[in-house]
Amino acid sequence: MQITLCYWLRKKRVLQDMIDKLIEIERCYGTEMNVEKVKVMRISIQPFPVKIMIDQKQLENVESFKYLGSILTNDGRCTCEIKCRIAVAKAAFNKKRALFTSTLDLKFRKKLVKCYIWSIALYGAETWTLRTVDQKHMESFEMWCWRRMEKKIWTEHARNEEVLLRVRAEEYPA
Repeated sequence: MQITLCYWLRKKRVLQDMIDKLIEIERCYGTEMNVEKVKVMRISIQPFPVKIMIDQKQLENVESFKYLGSILTNDGRCTCEIKCRIAVAKAAFNKKRALFTSTLDLKFRKKLVKCYIWSIALYGAETWTLRTVDQKHMESFEMWCWRRMEKKIWTEHARNEEVLLRVRAEEYPA
C-alpha cells in the first residue's frame, strides 16, 4: 500500500511539475492560462479528485466533458457517447423520413440508411468499449431504423426476425 501511495504521489508531483513548466513557458511568450476555464478529470474505475494548483488556485474536477465531438467520462465508459450518437442519428433519420419511407427501391433505401444514418451513429465507434448494454442499445436502434423504414408501428407486434427478413438485412449493419 505504501509503495502504491508513493508512486501515486510521485505521479501527482510529475503532473504538477508539468503544469508549472507550461505556465513558465506561457509567461515567456506573454500568454496566460485562464484558470477559470481549465478543468481536470481523472479517468479511473474509482475516480478520485485530482488536486492541481495554478497560481494558488485549484483546478475544478469534472465528471465528463466533450472533446473533439466525443463525450469523455471519468469512469471511462461509453454509454453516454453511444446514447448521444443514437439520438443524433435518429434526428437525422427523422429529417429525411420522407426519403427513407418513400416508394423508392428497397435496396436503394437500405443503402441510404447504411450510408447516411449509420455513418452518423457509428462516428468515433472505433474508440468505444462496448458492453452488453451498449450493444443492446445499438441493436435496438438498428431495429428502430428498419421498422421506420418499413412503416411498421408498434401495435402491429411484428417480431424483429420478421422485420429483418422483410428488409433482407444482415444481423448487423455494415
